[in-house]
Amino acid sequence: MKYVVCVPDGCADEPVDELGGKTPLEYAHLPVLSSLAARATVGRAQTIPAGLPPGSDVGNMAIFGYDPSRYHTGRAPIEAAALRLDLTGRIAYRCNLVNVSPDGTMVDFAGGHPDSALAAEVIAALDAELGGEVSFHPGVQYRHIMLAPLDWAEADCYPPHDLTGTPALAPTGPTSARLIDLMERSRDVLRRFEIGANQIWLWGQGPGSDMPRFIDRYGVHGGLCTEVDLVRGLGVMAGLDVVEVEGANAWFDTNYEGMRDATIEGLRAGADLWIVHIEASDEAGHAGDVGEKVKALENWDRRVLAGLTEALDDLGPWRMLLLPDHATPLRLKTHTPDAVPYLLLDSRQAGPGGSYTESGVAGCAPVVAHELMAALLQR
Repeated sequence: MKYVVCVPDGCADEPVDELGGKTPLEYAHLPVLSSLAARATVGRAQTIPAGLPPGSDVGNMAIFGYDPSRYHTGRAPIEAAALRLDLTGRIAYRCNLVNVSPDGTMVDFAGGHPDSALAAEVIAALDAELGGEVSFHPGVQYRHIMLAPLDWAEADCYPPHDLTGTPALAPTGPTSARLIDLMERSRDVLRRFEIGANQIWLWGQGPGSDMPRFIDRYGVHGGLCTEVDLVRGLGVMAGLDVVEVEGANAWFDTNYEGMRDATIEGLRAGADLWIVHIEASDEAGHAGDVGEKVKALENWDRRVLAGLTEALDDLGPWRMLLLPDHATPLRLKTHTPDAVPYLLLDSRQAGPGGSYTESGVAGCAPVVAHELMAALLQR
C-alpha cells in the first residue's frame, strides 16, 4: 500500500465577486479532483486548533499528524530545522525581507520576492554588521532566520503578511526594543543592494520542539517535497526524506511536474508515504490575485493529480489525503482559522463521494485535522 498526502497551500477561500460569487475551488476547471471526490470521503477538517495562530506552521504540523497544541513552539524554529541550525540555548526568529513605506505602511511582506542568491548576500551583510549576540542565516527568497539568546523571547510580534497595506505594527513587550533596533538598523544595510526590500521584519519566535520521528509514531517510512523552508523544516523534525526539486520556487511559475515526479520517484524508490506541498495557491491568496489562484488550482489538477494518480495505479493499491493547511481568502489576503475541505480516498473501494468545494462540505461537522493521518494509514 502506498500513501500520498497532497497539500495545495491555502487553497480554501470565500465566494468571490469576480468569479460570479463562486470560490476558486468552485470556479476552477478541476476534472481530476472532481472525479477523485466522486469516489472519496469528503468533509471539513479543523487544521488550526483553538488558541493557535492560523499559520502554515500550525496547519501543516496538523496535516503531518502531530497535535500543534502539544508540539508547536513557534514558526521560526521549524524553519531553523530546515536549515539544520542548532537551537541549543537559543531561540529562532523568522527574518523576512520586507518593504515598509516612509509613512510606516507594510507595502510588501515578501520584499519583491528576491532571488535567493541575492538574498543570501543581504543576509551575509546583515550578519557581518549586526551580528554578534544574534546571528543571521539565509533561507529562500524573502524567508530567513535570526538566532538569538533565550532571553530575547518575550515579545509580541506581528506576521508581516497580516499587515499588507496597513500600518506595520512594531513588536511590543519586554524584549521588543532590541528587535525594533535591529529592524531599524537593517535599513542602512539593505539600501546598498538593488532589492525590493528596505528592511528586515522579525517574528514567529520560539525554541526547539520535541516532535517524535514519523516512523516511530506511525510505523511507515515517509518522504516529502516542498518549496518552502517551513514545511521542509517539519519534514526534518519528523525524520522524513526531504527531496529538493529543481525549479520549485514557491511562486506561480513553480515546477509542478517536478514536484509530481519527485513524489512518484520517492514512492517507487521504497517510501511508504509521500507528502507533496505546493505554495502557489497561498501566494495568490496573499496577493489578492483571483486569476492566479484559479490558475494554481488548475495547475494542481492538470500538472500534478492527473499524472500522479496514473502512476499510483501502476504501483498497486493506494490511499490519498488532500487538504490545505488553512484558508487564505482573496478578500482578506491572509490566513483564517476556518475549517477547510478534505478528501480521503482508497483506490480499492469507493467512498460515499461528494464535491470537493467549500459549499460541498459546508454541512459536515469538522474533524480534528491531526487525526486524519491515522485515518489515512488506517491506524
